[in-house]
This record gives sequence, C-alpha cells and structure tokens, in this order.
Amino acid sequence: MHDIIIEQQQGRIDAVLAKENLGYSRSKITDWLNNGQILVNQKKVKQSYKVNKGDIIVITPPKVQATTIEPEAIPLNIVYEDDDLLVVNKPQGMVVHPSAGHSSGTLVNALLHHAPLSTINGEFRPGIVHRIDRDTSGLLMVAKNDTAHQALSAQLKAHKNQRIYYALVRGEFKENSGTVNAPIARHKIDRKKQAIVSDGKPAVTHFEVVQRYVGYTLLKVRLETGRTHQIRVHMTYIGHPIVGDPVYGNAPKMPNVTLHGQLLHAKTLSLMQPTTQAELTFDSPLPVYFRQALDTLTPLYE
Repeated sequence: MHDIIIEQQQGRIDAVLAKENLGYSRSKITDWLNNGQILVNQKKVKQSYKVNKGDIIVITPPKVQATTIEPEAIPLNIVYEDDDLLVVNKPQGMVVHPSAGHSSGTLVNALLHHAPLSTINGEFRPGIVHRIDRDTSGLLMVAKNDTAHQALSAQLKAHKNQRIYYALVRGEFKENSGTVNAPIARHKIDRKKQAIVSDGKPAVTHFEVVQRYVGYTLLKVRLETGRTHQIRVHMTYIGHPIVGDPVYGNAPKMPNVTLHGQLLHAKTLSLMQPTTQAELTFDSPLPVYFRQALDTLTPLYE
C-alpha cells in the first residue's frame, strides 16, 4: 500500500502518479483507478481527476500470486567478491533480473545459485543495486546483504560512485569533450521507451572522445545521474546514436559487421567498500565483438 499526500503536484491524477516513480506503468495506474484500487480522500475518482493540495491518495495494489525465482547454474564472470558485495562483468544479451518474458536465464538466477543476496529490492531483484540494459555489457555491483545494499545505494544517490562507459556512436565530433544535460522521462506515446521531456527527471551525461574514425567516434562516457537508457537517449538526442542500438539508433547497420545490440560497455566502476570504506576501482576490457567492430573502421588522424 502507498499513501501519497499532495503538496505541490498539479495535474491529472494519472500523470501525477506516473511521475512519482512508484514502479507502476501509467496503464496499470489507469486500471487501478477504474477498479477502485486507487482512492483520493477515501473516494474513487476518474483518471481525469485534477489533484488538489492536501489530497491524500491511497494505492492498494492487488495481491499477486507468489512466484519463486529459481537459482540456476549459469557461469558468472566475477571480477571481485567479499562478504558484502560482488562486482560482475555482465555479457551482452543477459537480462539483469526476471520480468515479464524473462523468468529464467537472468543474472539474478545465476547470482542466487552463487551466493545469498540482499532482500531490499524484493524477490525479483535481490541484490541488484543498479542495472544495465540487456544488450549493454560490463560491470555491475551486487549487494550480498541489506546493510551493504543500503550503503551502495546511498553512494549512487550521492554521486560518489564512478561509472564510465565506452560507446561507439555514429558521426564525427569537432569537440573533444562535452556534457549533455537534458531531463528524461518515459516516452508519452511509446511507453517502452524513454525520451527527453521538459518536465522529466534531471539527467546529466559527460563524454570525451577516445578515438575518431571515418563516420564514427569512440566515446568515454561518465554518468552523473542514472536514468533508464540515459546514455542511449542522450546520444540520440545530440545526433550521435550508439551503433547497433535497436531502439534509439535509427541508423544503417555497420558494413561487414553483425551486431546483436548496442556497442555500449560499462568499462569502469568505482565504489567504497561498505564495511572497510576502502575505495575500490574495477576495469573491464572491451568485449571481443566490440573490438572486432572497431577493427573494421578507418581511424581519423589529426
């Protein structure tokens, strides 16, 4: 159950709740409004209801039949492990946690077979402090207990972790570095996508050129915030979509190269060990398929 007191929010109730980041889709919110599972001041309202200051919204999600996530003996590339956490190098194509259409074969299934995990994120996302997309490869930190999970989450929120990605994007850059500061929210029409939206959540991405190629650029990208699909959305926004991105790319395929997703790799991860407070930094080499794609390109020399 969620209790929300309206203080400054304005607009239709379905839009206001969608912005609260409760983890529910707008369509689900609409269904619950129609079914009376969302009440305003103890009364059922329509989705067009305009919220007022002082309104008390109570959300009572329907009970969901319990589902057990089975541990699976799936090989893991563990870069680091101690009593509090693991750092895993996730391969491209692996989903991080179970969801609709992906009940098995996920990173969580593999992790549950390897070690106990924190319980903060519930049954479907045990241990998962932050996520990367299915077709993004690279480093991910995982909490083994709730205390460690809280500490690592606090580091993320305070921007104390360093997360650096390498991305091959289309087009050539005149500048050597830059910053994209553009708010991101769920796409207003295609609810499976994210988009630049004026009233979205703040999103900041820093980038610098690693190597220039004819028609392409290899970028080193640092996240200041961690919105869903942030790098992919920001790169497309500035006119340089990530190569191989099936959702935001909208660009021709690379000649003589077969890709199975975007060329985006979580290369470097820095964090503070929750118990010892030691600063730890990990680096992951570019996957073979990423390097092979780079080898087909012609470098630009200055």
